Amino acid sequence: MINQREFISQLIAHLGASEIPYMLCGSVASSFHGEPRATKDVDLVIECGRRHLPGLLRRLHGAGWYASDVAAMEAIEQRTMFNIIDPDSGWKADLIVRKDRAFSLCEFARRQTAAVLGGDYPTMRLTTPEDTILSKLEWSLGSHSRQQYRDALQVAIIGREKLDRDYLEQWAGALGVEELLRKLLAEADEQSG
Repeated sequence: MINQREFISQLIAHLGASEIPYMLCGSVASSFHGEPRATKDVDLVIECGRRHLPGLLRRLHGAGWYASDVAAMEAIEQRTMFNIIDPDSGWKADLIVRKDRAFSLCEFARRQTAAVLGGDYPTMRLTTPEDTILSKLEWSLGSHSRQQYRDALQVAIIGREKLDRDYLEQWAGALGVEELLRKLLAEADEQSG
């Protein structure tokens, strides 16, 4: 049975072999930029069209992983998401098709490369600290999840000195999370100072 790092590494390899650009986000990104926490789910934003999807699905099925071909095609067409599950280990990934809105385009263009998994694992592409904060705040607004806010706060506390606050404020307005961002930055400053 594979561990989470092996699952992520193999998934990234399948995306690479299928020529599908990706960006780790969600809890994996906030754990890297902020406070590590356990999660069974891995979230990735992908740039994928119809022509690359069959190759990816063949690779996933060949690895013994579950992915619904129908759900994957619907996700590509509607720019939503579909799941991949390794039934042997229980690891799950949400592949989120990149939205066409301005923030999503900018976020994807700004992704960075880092040794997310450490050790002998290859470097991977993931969201920047700023985009991790903004995405987590947007998710918390829609889901009223305290955990999303807490993840964003930890990223802000740990990266406080280096955060591009102008960038954060610019996109917070566009995403409708300006009040949450103000509260978060004030909390981060208070807890850090």
